[in-house]
Amino acid sequence: MLEPLFGNRVVEKILFYLLTYESGYIRAFARTFGIPVNGITQQLKRLENGGVISSQLKGKIRLYSFNPRYPFLPELKAMLQKAMDSLSENELEKYYRQRTRPRRKGKP
Repeated sequence: MLEPLFGNRVVEKILFYLLTYESGYIRAFARTFGIPVNGITQQLKRLENGGVISSQLKGKIRLYSFNPRYPFLPELKAMLQKAMDSLSENELEKYYRQRTRPRRKGKP
C-alpha cells in the first residue's frame, strides 16, 4: 500500500510494527514477518540514518522505536494509521495483534 512511497515493502512492515508495538528488535521483526535478518538490518540502518527511527541498547539487545525528534513524526504516524486501517483483518491478526507478554498467572 505505502510501498511506492517508502520504496520497499519491508520498510512498510517495520513502520507498521513500530506503530503497533512502539518498539522492537531485529529478531522480532524477522520472526514476525518471516524475512531474513539481513534484510531487516539493512532497512533499519536506512531508517535510522534518515532520522525516522532511533535505537538504544538494553542489555545485549538493540531496541528500535520512532525517533521523537523526527519533525514529521505526527504526520507519519497519522498516515501509517490510515494505511493500517485499510489492511485486511487477516493481515492484522497475523502480524499486528500478537501477544507480546505472557498471560497473567491464574487468568482464565
